Amino acid sequence: MHSDIMKSGAERAPQRSLLYAAGFTEEEIHKPLIGVISAQSEIIPGHMHLNRLAEAVKAGIYAAGGTPVVVPAIGVCDGLVMGHKGMHYSLASRELIADSVETLAAAHCFDGMVLIPNCDKIVPGMVMAAVRLNIPAIVCSGGPMYAGNVNGKNVSLSQMFEAVGAFKSGKISEEELKTWECESCPSCGSCAGMFTANSMNCLCEALGIALPGNGTIPAPASARIHLAKHSGMKIMDLVNKEIRPRDIITEKALRNAITVDMALGCSTNSSLHIPAIACEAGIKLNLKVFNEISEKTPNLCHLAPAGEHYMEELDAAGGVSAVMKELADEKLLCTKVLTVTGKTLEENISSSVNRNPEVIRRIQNAYLNTGGLAFLFGNIAKNGCVVKRSAVAPEMLIHTCTARVFDGEDDAVKAIYGGKIKRGDIIVIRYEGPKGGPGMREMLVPTSALAGMQLDKDVALLTDGRFSGASRGASIGHVSPEAAAGGEIGLLEDGDLIDIDMVHYRINARVTEEMFKERRKKQKMPESWVKGGWLKRYQKLVSSADEGAVLK
Repeated sequence: MHSDIMKSGAERAPQRSLLYAAGFTEEEIHKPLIGVISAQSEIIPGHMHLNRLAEAVKAGIYAAGGTPVVVPAIGVCDGLVMGHKGMHYSLASRELIADSVETLAAAHCFDGMVLIPNCDKIVPGMVMAAVRLNIPAIVCSGGPMYAGNVNGKNVSLSQMFEAVGAFKSGKISEEELKTWECESCPSCGSCAGMFTANSMNCLCEALGIALPGNGTIPAPASARIHLAKHSGMKIMDLVNKEIRPRDIITEKALRNAITVDMALGCSTNSSLHIPAIACEAGIKLNLKVFNEISEKTPNLCHLAPAGEHYMEELDAAGGVSAVMKELADEKLLCTKVLTVTGKTLEENISSSVNRNPEVIRRIQNAYLNTGGLAFLFGNIAKNGCVVKRSAVAPEMLIHTCTARVFDGEDDAVKAIYGGKIKRGDIIVIRYEGPKGGPGMREMLVPTSALAGMQLDKDVALLTDGRFSGASRGASIGHVSPEAAAGGEIGLLEDGDLIDIDMVHYRINARVTEEMFKERRKKQKMPESWVKGGWLKRYQKLVSSADEGAVLK
């Protein structure tokens, strides 16, 4: 056992004395030590119940002959930090989480790990650490929140943000806004649509690093407890068979994850996290691979915010396994890959059934013949940018718009709420990238403000920052190179015409290279507001969005 380095032999008697002091018995000390990495906290609704899952995981580990060791992980609630400086810490926290999991597991010589995340950056951060450490590991997430219900209609956090825009424009009353406030988020769990947290929890199934049901079983359901117990049992099987994350997360598994991403219509943030996970495995993923896979992968699901279905409906329809079965039947997945069940993906999904062909469309009846995400390239995004194409109105897929340029999200939001944005505009928000932000803030406030004001089919957004998985409309993010790194988005001016073609993956400003050169001579970069703290270190070390915003 790897943990014998810390606990076996006469010279390790002092360490054993400390384990006794921590309450471990001699019998427990001599068994494999399994880290149960729990991101439980009382500030994140998606994490408030994780102690209950940790106890279930522990029971499973004990039942299978191991010794569980619960240790913590941090997390940021993207919803709570949306629209203020707290959001600068969200994406950046992914690296802290990966580093802290590595620290706890490597320093204490764990033989294996069960990772219990739920929301946004916590999931990829933990998976990155698992791949980096390459000790047996399995993800057991906290599960999605139930959909809320306002005026007899299912809703989630994205409509809550949009309700603010409706209130600001006089479309609903303060009393109606209060109803939205109290009814939109009814339970523990990650927010109910196919936002970033649920996207990554579903993609953990596609990667093979989590058991079936990880992405879709509702957080309050007893089946989530069963999943946790089975995850605890299964980690012991992985330890005994020495099955490690890099045996599972291979290039073929990553391509499977991108394929499922396209079929589900996942958050644009997956295009940051999948390359970051690949980087830890020593695999280079070019963003053009996403377009290549998108071209042949039909979009089978329209979950909120793109459509009217919610995560519990996807679960009832057969979950991610049923989606993968639809894809596998058309030979769109590599099914021979290994998973944490100890079986191949083909074996895992062989008995899966699509119980609701409206929630999970058949290939022949797909919402789109291409995937949910599209990566655009052109003279203002030479290294690419991303849009959730499945959430864009058809009339916005190919169009020309007029730039309204803002150096930061806050001024853009003021202009939207102030009625200064008109139909046919594209709001350009720059200096919000990994370095420029720093931390690449999510921008659910401007996108939901436009939706609430019923402008989302007439106004586009373009940013070197990123958008929440809850955003919808023509929201184009991750522009690379970013403005703070000299990208051409920093040279755009009010009135520039921008041609967008999401069908053919193009985005170009009607600005010549000579004009860009002249503008660069006069360009003045805004001074960073960050003067110290770890965000300053992050700003110096972080790579661009097209590389996954990993630290170099």
